[in-house]
Amino acid sequence: MLPVTDRSRQLAYLGLLPMFVGCLLVPGQSLSDDPTLQSLSLRARVSEKTLLGDDAPENFEEYDLSANLALPWEHYSASGWGMGTRLMASAGLLRGAGEEALVVSLIPEVTLGSDDGRFLLDLGAGAALFSRHRFGSQDYGGPFQFALTAGLGIPLYQQLGVGYRFLHYSDAAVNGSDTTGADFHMIEFRYRFE
Repeated sequence: MLPVTDRSRQLAYLGLLPMFVGCLLVPGQSLSDDPTLQSLSLRARVSEKTLLGDDAPENFEEYDLSANLALPWEHYSASGWGMGTRLMASAGLLRGAGEEALVVSLIPEVTLGSDDGRFLLDLGAGAALFSRHRFGSQDYGGPFQFALTAGLGIPLYQQLGVGYRFLHYSDAAVNGSDTTGADFHMIEFRYRFE
């Protein structure tokens, strides 16, 4: 029998499988011409410290700017609802235990919602780089982190929208079992270009 941490990791990886299979099943005729900028978002953490698994020893703040680029695989019905793919690129500030770090990430996502992007649910897995990985008593394990995210967006006024984002950073025990990741519950303000 596998330890709980190995089983949890396997379940997380298994949960990503349907997302990637779904991307492969999207018909070829729905390919768009070039990746286009869909939206820009400003995000900030709104919760206290929480963590999937172990308790986080430090409390963190994160503020960032993200750009969302449409990827070529999408399928929307005549009603205007369907699924697509995009790449979320972000850069921002991570602050904890009196220390600060630059964090940049690239996360491919699958999206469900309206084709104009006003109503959107997304799920993605990618990578992040930290300019420092030790903050007081918390060690992320290294500058490279896996990043998991899920978000929900709704319209506010014309091209402006608001949303919630869950963001998880972890080295997935690549740098040892004594490392700790972090979870962020964030509010985001979005400007759509479509």
